[in-house]
Amino acid sequence: MKDPVSEGNQKNEDPGHEDSEIMDMSKAEQVFAVTSFQIAERLMLIVTALLTLVAAGLEVVSVYQSGTVELADILMMFLYTEVIAMVAVFYTGKGSPFIYPIFIAITALSRLIVLQGKEMDPLNILYEAAAVVLLAIAAMFILRAPKH
Repeated sequence: MKDPVSEGNQKNEDPGHEDSEIMDMSKAEQVFAVTSFQIAERLMLIVTALLTLVAAGLEVVSVYQSGTVELADILMMFLYTEVIAMVAVFYTGKGSPFIYPIFIAITALSRLIVLQGKEMDPLNILYEAAAVVLLAIAAMFILRAPKH
């Protein structure tokens, strides 16, 4: 007859067996770890939102001081808006949290194409445009995917 205490302390040699350190953690350790990461995530999101608001404010001041609004300024404001929307989606739970990083990437690539379009190699513009199309297709799939 096997001793259940010593049997539980032995490592299972079966590679298919899921005997990991996570399973060895106590419930209190798991709760502490998850709670710590959630707090860190929320703090980083708040810092991200605050820094984005500061950057948007500086952009508005810059536009005001220059007296002209350029397309690059407008696209930059869209980037700031999308970052704030991404943080808002996290806190409200409304919308897909995966879609906003895709929108940010699309806007950033579009801004890059607009700002450097004349100076860039046409092949690079084609690659960036293909990336925008690929991201748009990914966004479409995410938005149309069944919600579970």
